Amino acid sequence: MKKWLVGAVAVLAVAGGGYWLSLSEDQRDAIANAPTSRDVLFWEEDTRTAFFRVLDGFPALANARVIEAGEATYPLPDGEPLDLGDFDLDAFMASQNAAAVVVVHDGEVVLERYGLDFSAEGKWTSFSVAKSYTSTLVGAALLDGYIDSLDDPVSKYLPDMRGSAYDDVTIRQLMTMSSGVRWSEDYSDPQSDVALFNEHVSEEEGVDSLVDYMRKLPREAEPGTRWQYNTGETNLIGVLVREATGKNLADYLSEKVWAPFGMEQDATWLLSNTDSEISGCCIQASTRDSARFGLFAMGGGIAGGERVVPEGWFEEATTPAFETGRFDRGYAYQWWTYPGGAYAASGLFGQGIFIDPERNLVIATNSNWRVSTGNDGAGEERNRFYAAVQAAVDERRGVEGVRVGGPAEPMVR
Repeated sequence: MKKWLVGAVAVLAVAGGGYWLSLSEDQRDAIANAPTSRDVLFWEEDTRTAFFRVLDGFPALANARVIEAGEATYPLPDGEPLDLGDFDLDAFMASQNAAAVVVVHDGEVVLERYGLDFSAEGKWTSFSVAKSYTSTLVGAALLDGYIDSLDDPVSKYLPDMRGSAYDDVTIRQLMTMSSGVRWSEDYSDPQSDVALFNEHVSEEEGVDSLVDYMRKLPREAEPGTRWQYNTGETNLIGVLVREATGKNLADYLSEKVWAPFGMEQDATWLLSNTDSEISGCCIQASTRDSARFGLFAMGGGIAGGERVVPEGWFEEATTPAFETGRFDRGYAYQWWTYPGGAYAASGLFGQGIFIDPERNLVIATNSNWRVSTGNDGAGEERNRFYAAVQAAVDERRGVEGVRVGGPAEPMVR
């Protein structure tokens, strides 16, 4: 793939007379660090750092669809800088291999820092942060009447799933990753489901490749009784929303949130081999716009003065359904939950949007963790950063609140 990608650019440079000069510095850097495979899970660190900022610019790897912003921009004024006390932010940025940190308190930016030669104008690949966007589109589809109920079976909207292990699985069970269907989310195994499903080609004409892959999986547990992290199921949610609404997810997200809420830049969403958004992954957006999405969620889902999701949607969507054992977090409707009512969108390699309604606080982070899952200590370190920000906000407001890493509330199924 590396030789093919570099070779293709060389041909275009000669044939196009100046094509190379038309590329941005980031695109040229990416080409110089081109991957040897299409699977980002097995790229070298330098390749990831180069491509995470321009992944939507290379159709040889994946096509992308634009999420259009509107004319007005939601303001993010500068506030009084937040004092983190003894917390060493420089060491944190270096250890996290961080590209960006944006902290918004009471609607003002109180901390903003960039690394890896990234900037406020750049866009970074979010990975599984996209899951929380997809969840929000389910809420929008409910309010718009495209979906009748979260307790509807998946097969009501995806008839090609009839007769499979998903036939009697509900949308709610998909949302909480509790279908009971067998799945391997092992990022180190090139033969795991998460490594294979995006390259699958449907064996039946007219059937979405993702649907074809998922409908072949066997059941291991009764639906609703077991939590198991499953990116394939989020992608299935995305196909369901597309089929129910008749709209591409990028267009629907632009219509409901991106344009009316006031995101500053267009974003993009990478596409599968069947030209549908990879809804469990891969939105490219600026870190400030990620923070704006956190503000949209914390505000209950109002954009442009209009309600986008049902009343109380985000309270329901962020009430933990299962305890996961991962960094003291629970899991809800494609959102990770923390003690004290905080919740987060979170993606591989250290991408995140942390939302703390009790403190009126949003933290957006983009990174290139050296171990994708953060299991080398990066995940716990990010929790310590969240807690340090919470402590600084508590100091400022003169009220002590529950912090990340505190006792978890009992999870309910």
